[in-house]
Amino acid sequence: MTNGQLYHIQSISEFHHFRNQPGPAHPLVSVLQFEDMRELSGNHPRSWVLDFYAIALKRNFNAKLKYGQQVYDFDEGVLTFMAPGQKIGIEAGPDEIIDHSGWLLLFHPDFLWHTPLAKSIKQHAYFDYSVSEALFLSEQEESIITGIMQNIRQEYHLHIDQFTQNIIIGQLEVLLNYADRFYQRQFTTRKVSSHDILTRLENLLTDRFESKVLATKGLPTVLQIADALHVSPNYLSSLLKTETGKSTQQHLHDQIIAVAKEKLSGTNLSVSEIAYELGFGYPQSFSKLFKTNTQLSPVEFRQSFN
Repeated sequence: MTNGQLYHIQSISEFHHFRNQPGPAHPLVSVLQFEDMRELSGNHPRSWVLDFYAIALKRNFNAKLKYGQQVYDFDEGVLTFMAPGQKIGIEAGPDEIIDHSGWLLLFHPDFLWHTPLAKSIKQHAYFDYSVSEALFLSEQEESIITGIMQNIRQEYHLHIDQFTQNIIIGQLEVLLNYADRFYQRQFTTRKVSSHDILTRLENLLTDRFESKVLATKGLPTVLQIADALHVSPNYLSSLLKTETGKSTQQHLHDQIIAVAKEKLSGTNLSVSEIAYELGFGYPQSFSKLFKTNTQLSPVEFRQSFN
């Protein structure tokens, strides 16, 4: 295997072997310290995909991590979240020793079977942030996450019995809820990045409507909008909810209504012609959206100007 290949790791046991660690005490969950996993990057694959969840808390990482669309340095504590099937990679010199500290929590989807977390974990949007945004932690926040990871490791090392799964699942839920809180704080404190995305969103929507491509290509989907902004749909929605109280879909609808009002009040185009120009395949869909948002039908709105 060369370090340019994509390495696929199917189990936690395989990951332990891959990183020269003793076999895991539990086959479906493990907590490791990065200090124990130093190795020459020249012998280390540059990118890999896991078949299980990974939550990594890293500090002082002397390489760069390719996390989705961005590359991160780790001068501060950074928490990253990977869902099964996501790709991650390292950028480092061929003879550099990867030297860093922190914690790595691994848990297989099978560990969540028959628990509420099996479904609710998908509601934690930051598992999609591999395409955009890691979580930067304060010292106090690092201490909280570290404590939870240590609790999980202590639990499966002490004994494994009928209570183990519930206790660890409880700790996982606490960790994920803290991550929700910390991301909310990050959305509030990292205003420059947020405002840049909001500006690009407004410019994107304005360009789509002014270029008149909607008549041939139709309305953009939330996924298409997020892709154009190089963020995940969940991340964009979370950011917009924090900054404006509205979802991406609501922002798109607001733009549609604004443009529709201009055309209804300032042109002689029929309602059907306006609907097609705005990317609607059926005028009835446009009329329904317009009335839902304005309490007036397009015809009633136009008549109010006469």
